[in-house]
Amino acid sequence: MSLHRGNLFLVGLMGAGKTTLGRQLARRLDRPFVDADHELEARLGVPIPTIFELEGEAGFRDREEALIGELATRTNIVLATGGGAVMRQRSRQCLHENGTVLYLHAEPETLWQRLRNSKHRPMLHAGDPRQRLVELYRLRDPLYREVSDHVIDSEREAVIRFVRWLAADPHAGTTTTDATPPREEALPLAAQREDALPLPAERGEGWGEGR
Repeated sequence: MSLHRGNLFLVGLMGAGKTTLGRQLARRLDRPFVDADHELEARLGVPIPTIFELEGEAGFRDREEALIGELATRTNIVLATGGGAVMRQRSRQCLHENGTVLYLHAEPETLWQRLRNSKHRPMLHAGDPRQRLVELYRLRDPLYREVSDHVIDSEREAVIRFVRWLAADPHAGTTTTDATPPREEALPLAAQREDALPLPAERGEGWGEGR
């Protein structure tokens, strides 16, 4: 898989495992890893919930859109975006035009099992957070699919296969610089490697706990 401008951008709902997988892929590809939410928190000096509290969702999205526009212009990075980054058309365009986009997909019930004890998700601050997650999925899933080059399931085995396939692909991590990146519909079956670096899920650690 050739990466447009050397970049791999991860999109998906909260709890899909973008941060966990992003770190693993960055290690595989020998590229720096950037988590957009963590980057925003570091720059502002406050956590995401505080930004929502002070500026509302619209204010947060404005800051997020500006950050995505900046980060997407870099080359040779692995970027984990926030779950709502695709809500702005400009952000979707920046991601689409500047890198290869991977949608880490998970069904709402799977995400709920991962997130039900989380106290730091502003978008789930609702009377019925479980139903709120279903609503977010219905709203955002088409946008993730619109912007993505590849879609993989966030369940453990699918992620492990993808990472191993990427490691085994001699073209993985190579850069394309065409104005329009190739849009690929499906991934081949992963090559299996005994010496593959274990993912947290393989070691029995938590999965999908990142933003």
